[in-house]
Amino acid sequence: MPESDYPQRNMPATADAWQETTSTIPPTVLLADDQQEMLDTATLILEDDFKVVGTAENGINAIDLVTRLAPDVLVLDISMPGISGIETAYRLREAGCRSRVIFFTIHDDADFVRAALSTGALGYVLKPALATDLVPAVWAALQGSIYISRSIHLH
Repeated sequence: MPESDYPQRNMPATADAWQETTSTIPPTVLLADDQQEMLDTATLILEDDFKVVGTAENGINAIDLVTRLAPDVLVLDISMPGISGIETAYRLREAGCRSRVIFFTIHDDADFVRAALSTGALGYVLKPALATDLVPAVWAALQGSIYISRSIHLH
């Protein structure tokens, strides 16, 4: 797929645009990954800007928590036991979920990016770039913009 077929990469979004239209309550984030260390790392990265309202170790638990907690953003691993993150995102979308979805993953292949974005996800962050890309990806998603880690080559 030519790079021109992918959505435009946006510059990192900022808190200012979000806060202009919302109250002072921080946006809420739910994390889903089968590795506790990754959940802990992502929580540490996000906690200064966002309220992490929960974590899930698989897709089924993520669906349950999203349904109960209605986070603003769901950060979801692609490869999890049971149902994949991509299947999780499809199921949530079919159920009318309004949470914005960002994938964080080790998969840098364009086919994975295409599959993830086809679920309606607004972000695709590589785990090695988590420290630099996760916060801007969440802000972008909150504004309805797509964020893709810059190290991904879409050609």
